[in-house]
Amino acid sequence: MKQQTNRVNLTAGRVDAFTCPTDKPQAFLWDTDTPTLALRATPTGRKTYVFEARLNGSTIRINIGTLADWPIKQARTKAQGLKMLVDAGTDPREVERDRLATKAAAKAAAAGQAVTVGDVWPRYLEDGKPKRKDAFKPRYRADLEAMAAPGGEKKKRGEGNTRPGPLFPLLALALSRVNEDTLKSWYDREALTGKHQAARALMMFRGFMRWCSAKPEYRALIDRDAGKAAAIVEALPSNTRRTDALEAAQVPGWWAGVEQLNNRTASVYLRALLLTGARREEIAALMWANVDFQWRKLTIADKVDATRVIPLTPYLAQQLATLPRINEFVFASTGKAGRIADTRASHTKALQSAGIESLTIHGLRRSFSLLGESAGAPAGAIAQVMGHKPSATAEGYRPRSVDALRPYLAQIEAHILEQAGIVFDAKAAPGALRAVQAA
Repeated sequence: MKQQTNRVNLTAGRVDAFTCPTDKPQAFLWDTDTPTLALRATPTGRKTYVFEARLNGSTIRINIGTLADWPIKQARTKAQGLKMLVDAGTDPREVERDRLATKAAAKAAAAGQAVTVGDVWPRYLEDGKPKRKDAFKPRYRADLEAMAAPGGEKKKRGEGNTRPGPLFPLLALALSRVNEDTLKSWYDREALTGKHQAARALMMFRGFMRWCSAKPEYRALIDRDAGKAAAIVEALPSNTRRTDALEAAQVPGWWAGVEQLNNRTASVYLRALLLTGARREEIAALMWANVDFQWRKLTIADKVDATRVIPLTPYLAQQLATLPRINEFVFASTGKAGRIADTRASHTKALQSAGIESLTIHGLRRSFSLLGESAGAPAGAIAQVMGHKPSATAEGYRPRSVDALRPYLAQIEAHILEQAGIVFDAKAAPGALRAVQAA
């Protein structure tokens, strides 16, 4: 550090009177009381206190603050503190950088603590996706939205307003507070209304937590395994796999009950489920553009792949041909979705008419598989028509073309019609079918 000649005992009067010559970029007035403290002035009239000392053979200079902000006494105290750090071999600039970094980290942590599930949920709906998929299927996306809906809307059926979805109470929770205890309390409350619904909501929320844990900005805020805690898992209802399906003796009664429904669209829809083994949403979303009457093919939105193509069998082709073309959907509806949405009420009527105690809509899919086996169709062909993920079967799985599948699906349809007591003439005009009583 150069020897300073412009050194005085800094007083209020001297610092006020000190100016920088117009021919110099800056001027210094050094303090005799604290030798490392100086007042720096510029031609513009700006005056600033600075600290200057040598550290490890180099000169360091640090701004303390402006004359307006720092009285002389406080400026001397600050300079003396900086000198103590230098004498100890510490660079005050590094201390300041560390202080600012700590402050920034604390601020970021505080901001992170304030991030709620509700803040992140919309991004999850847009960017989240299941394993090995590009995006959520529309139906699952709709279920996610319904699970977190605030409720309060007028019910589409019945009186009153809708209840909040099971996940809605979690939206106000900070991500950092999503832990075993909060999830257990939430689950116990929701389970009072419905255990299976609460369990499904928990499974969906686990997916959200996995997604958060994969995002750098949320990873430190979320406990990915909180939903798998023993206290929560032990409270879940048993996951008993449903095995309901039509017995051969029940097919005639079920078919007659479905045929007698006043809602013809629902009637054909339920029979289409049994004749194709498709999932309920796959058939419900079927569009006329995906029905090829000329080459007898159906293109169905698939759960595993984007789509799958199956043969359009003779009886089903005639049934579809009798449906009115209201809009782009085969199974059209005047509801908001424009297509059939929920046929459980119609199915229940058919079951009551047939004297069948219980059969789920998905049970029709299992029924197709069992009836297909009894018809003698190969297991691989049945699996391919149903859209099961390819796997090894007793015959050795090999994908078949639509034409190769056609005789097997026609064989299954004929067997189901025979079980139902339906005499079908493929050459007859649509609707020219008659039922015969079993002997």
